[in-house]
Amino acid sequence: MTSDSPAPVCVFAPVTLLTITIELGADGAEELHVHPGGQGVWVARMIRGLGGRPVLCTPLGGETGDVIEHLLEREGIETRPVRVERQNGTLMQDRRGGEREDIWTGPSPTLGRHALDDLYSHVLAESLGAGVCVITGTHLQEHVIEDDLYERLAGDLRSTGVRVVVDLSDDPLRSVLRGGVHLVKVSDQELVDDGWAEGHELPQLLAGIDRLREAGADHVVVSRGGEGSLAAMDGRCWLVEPPRLDVLDTRGAGDSMTAALALATARGDGWEDMLRVSAAAGSVNVTRHGSGSARPEAVLRLAERTRVSAVPG
Repeated sequence: MTSDSPAPVCVFAPVTLLTITIELGADGAEELHVHPGGQGVWVARMIRGLGGRPVLCTPLGGETGDVIEHLLEREGIETRPVRVERQNGTLMQDRRGGEREDIWTGPSPTLGRHALDDLYSHVLAESLGAGVCVITGTHLQEHVIEDDLYERLAGDLRSTGVRVVVDLSDDPLRSVLRGGVHLVKVSDQELVDDGWAEGHELPQLLAGIDRLREAGADHVVVSRGGEGSLAAMDGRCWLVEPPRLDVLDTRGAGDSMTAALALATARGDGWEDMLRVSAAAGSVNVTRHGSGSARPEAVLRLAERTRVSAVPG
C-alpha cells in the first residue's frame, strides 16, 4: 500500500438496519428519507468521510437487505455480505416535530451457525488484511448473536496481531474484554450504568477507566457529551476539550468518535492527534442530522482548536 492509499479498516456489524425517516422539507412538505443505518454503518460512513477505506462485514437478507446493499454501494462503502434468509431489521423514525422519535423497529435476524461461520471468516480475513478491526454491537436488537462470540473474535484477532477497537456496553463489553482489546470507546453514562464507575465525578471516572484496563483494555476513551472526553493512552490520562457547538442531533456522535479512533490507529497517528480528531468528529456530528456524516474539512479544522491536556496525577 502506498502512502496515498486510503487506510483500510474492517468493521464487524452483526446488525445493519434500513432506516426510514419522515421529515419536513424546507417548504413544509413531508419528505421520506431511506438510508442504511446501525452502529456499524455509522462507523463505516465516518471512516470513509475522513478518507479511510472501511470494509463492512454484515448479514444481509430479504428485500430490506437488497435495499441496504444498494444504498451502501451508492455511498461507496465496501461490504462483505453474509446472505441470510430473513430480512434485515428496519428502523422507522418521525422527525417532523424537530426531535427524532422512533416509531417502529422491525427485528433483525438471529444468525444461525452457518451464517455466523461465514461472518466470522469474513471478519478474520478482512481484519488480517487491514490490521485494525472495529467491533460494533447489535443496536439494542436481542438474540442476534451470543455474547461469547465477542470474546472469541477479540481473542483470535489479538493473537494474530490485529488491533481491535470496540464500542460496546453491558455484557458484550465484558465478553470482548476477556479476549483483550487495543482500545475501548465508551460513554461516561455507560461506564456508570454498567458498574465500572460509581459516579460521574472525575476521580470516579478515572477509577472506572482503571477497571476497564484491568479487565482487558490497553487504552480507553470515555466520551462525556459537552464536557469533552477522557482518555487513558500512552501511559497517561488525558482531558480532551473541543470547542462547544450547538447540538442538533446527538445520535451517532459516539460512533463518529470510534470511527476516527480506528482510522487514526490504522494510519499510525500519534495519541494527541488521534484524540483531537476523534473529539472533533463527535462534536461536528451533533451539528448535523445524519449519523456519521460530518464533513472532513470541518472535523480537521475543529481538531486544530481542540485542547488536549494531561490529567494531573
